[in-house]
Amino acid sequence: MFQCIGYGTQEASTPLKPFSFERRDPGPNDVEIEIVYCGVCHSDLHQARNEWQNTNYPCVPGHEIVGRVTRVGAEVSTFKEGDLAGVGCMVDSCRECDSCKEGLEQYCQPGFTATYNGPAQKTGENTYGGYSSHIVVDKHFVLRIPENLDLAGVAPLLCAGITTFSPLHHWKVGPGQKVGIVGLGGLGHMGVKIAHAMGAKVTLFTTSPGKEADARRLGADNVVISKDADAMAAESESFDFILDTVAAQHDINAYLGLLKRDCTLVQVGAPEKPLDVNVFSVIWRRRNFAGSLIGGIAETQEMLDFCGKHGITADIEMIPIDEIETAYTRMQKSDVKYRFVIDMASLPKAA
Repeated sequence: MFQCIGYGTQEASTPLKPFSFERRDPGPNDVEIEIVYCGVCHSDLHQARNEWQNTNYPCVPGHEIVGRVTRVGAEVSTFKEGDLAGVGCMVDSCRECDSCKEGLEQYCQPGFTATYNGPAQKTGENTYGGYSSHIVVDKHFVLRIPENLDLAGVAPLLCAGITTFSPLHHWKVGPGQKVGIVGLGGLGHMGVKIAHAMGAKVTLFTTSPGKEADARRLGADNVVISKDADAMAAESESFDFILDTVAAQHDINAYLGLLKRDCTLVQVGAPEKPLDVNVFSVIWRRRNFAGSLIGGIAETQEMLDFCGKHGITADIEMIPIDEIETAYTRMQKSDVKYRFVIDMASLPKAA
């Protein structure tokens, strides 16, 4: 074991602060990474505050991790000291269920081991995330980072990037298709960039007229203000695919009605309460309303390679780690374009 410094909390009501804990030394199949940048995901806030009622304390958040390899186990040939490496939302899975055997570890039937908040396979122990100096991960769950990309901008790809890439990839979005992205936040801005790079004609749906210029800069061909009934009606039954990234309550039927026959709307935003789906929204044109999580390890690597090829990173705002509580407050108000990333050089040397 070795001593590690992180930023965490012991309970829902207290702010994050320096926290000292132990990580395992690398075993034969492990990779140790010194963390350079860690993205800030809205789920970090949910977990730190126990808003999902499943947090294991102490809680050290962070699952958008980029850094450099410092040690590798004897059985590791895919990474060496000094290599760039990334870790996303998972650090283990059962490896035995049908989903894991198909490379879909995110749908591990017993449940994958999250990068933080565990539980670890077999032991059930808590895991600590990327708001820390180092992390040790099984080689299977370590990702190669394209050398040509800005490292800080890569960090959010490990969650926001794969969350949007996976459904776009699975439903085979490509040239000639008309694709809608609902919402222009941390997920939505990545959806626009990736769908555009896939060759689709992209329409951004937003309630905010002020976001039009930014949406077009990111790759949107068209912007529709969803509060404008006439503008929405003009798009009726014209979309091949829609990706909904909105995590607040909204009228999902307004978007289902925009799909052509036999086409699909995929929900990746997670509102607090169930969405009210009118069955006629799907019955009338044999439409599909689907959901998607993150991606498996192979697909996440494919996403990173795709982003490397197309020069795609997240739009970020860099912060020192002692501003994490301010970042959480701003994030709740959607006051970030479009993802916070922590410069881990700002982490204290001791707790």
